[in-house]
Amino acid sequence: MSSASKDTKYNAIKGAFVRGDSTFRNWIKADGSTQFPPEANRYHLYVSYACPWANRTLILRSMKGLQKIITVDVVDWLLDMSKGWQFSPEKKGCTPDTVKGCKSLRDVYGGDGYTGKVTVPVLYDKKMNVIVNNESSEILRMLNSEFNDFCETPEQRDLNLYPESLRAKIDAINEWIYPMVNNGVYKSGFAKSQEAYDAAVTELFQALDQVEEILSKNRYLTGDSLTEADIRLFVTLVRFDAVYVLHFKCNRRRIVDYPNMWGYVKEIYQLPGVAETVNMEHIVKHYHMSHPSINQFRIVPINPIIDFNEKHGRDKL
Repeated sequence: MSSASKDTKYNAIKGAFVRGDSTFRNWIKADGSTQFPPEANRYHLYVSYACPWANRTLILRSMKGLQKIITVDVVDWLLDMSKGWQFSPEKKGCTPDTVKGCKSLRDVYGGDGYTGKVTVPVLYDKKMNVIVNNESSEILRMLNSEFNDFCETPEQRDLNLYPESLRAKIDAINEWIYPMVNNGVYKSGFAKSQEAYDAAVTELFQALDQVEEILSKNRYLTGDSLTEADIRLFVTLVRFDAVYVLHFKCNRRRIVDYPNMWGYVKEIYQLPGVAETVNMEHIVKHYHMSHPSINQFRIVPINPIIDFNEKHGRDKL
C-alpha cells in the first residue's frame, strides 16, 4: 500500500488528526515566468523557531547564503489558540514585525477579513505587499534554486539539494517520510482516540526503523550526497527526544537509541549554518505551553541532556 493510500485510510479513523492544505502557492522564478522575480531585499520570511516546517526554510536560507537578501521576523514561541501567532519582541529570540508593524501574524494574512488558517513559514513580498507562499516544501525549492545569483559564495551558489539526477529518489523518500514521520509525530500527539494513536505511532516507528536501515548503509537518505530529503527529515528528528517522545507520546524509542540516525542528526546539526536555526528553548516552550489539551497546566518538563556537537562518525561511511 502506498503512503498516500495509508494516509487516506488513517484519515478515516475516528479521532484522527488531519492537517489542512496551505493557502498561498505562488512561486518566485528566476526565469521571469511569474510576477515574482528574485530580487535582493524584496522578500521576507515570517517564521517560528519552534516550527519544523519553518526551520526547513531557515536552514536553506542559511546554507545558500541568503541571510543578507531575505529578511526574517520571528513570532512568539507561545501559540495562543485564541489569538494565534503573536509578535513579542520583549521575549528572547523573538522580533517585532519589521515589515508591516503588525501585532499578530493574522494581521499579516489580512486580519479579520482572512478566514483561512494562519501558519508559518510565510514568504512575503515587501514590494507588492502580498504573501507569496506559505507552503514550506515549495519555499524550500525556491530558496534552493531561484536565488543563485544572490548567494554569498560560489560554493553556496552551486549547492543544489534537489539535483535533477536525484529528484525521483528524493520525491519517493519524501512521499513516505512526510506522512509517516514529519506529520506522523503530530498524528500521534493530536490523536483523539486510542485507535488513531495506535495506527499513527505504529506507522511512525516502522518508518524510523526503515530510516535506520537506510542510514546503516548510506551516509544520507539518497546515498553520499546531502539533499532536500535530509533537511526535511532532520527538522523532525532534532526535536524528537526533547519534545515528541514525551509530549506526543512517541516513546517506543528515542533517536539516541538509533545509532546511525543519531550520528546522522549530529552531522547535519554540525553543518555550517544549521545550528543557528535550532532554538531548543523556543522548541520546548512552544510545544509544552501551547497545547493545553495535552498539557493542561503548561508545565515545562526538565529536558534530557542532548549534545548535538558530539562526534558523529558519519564520515566513516
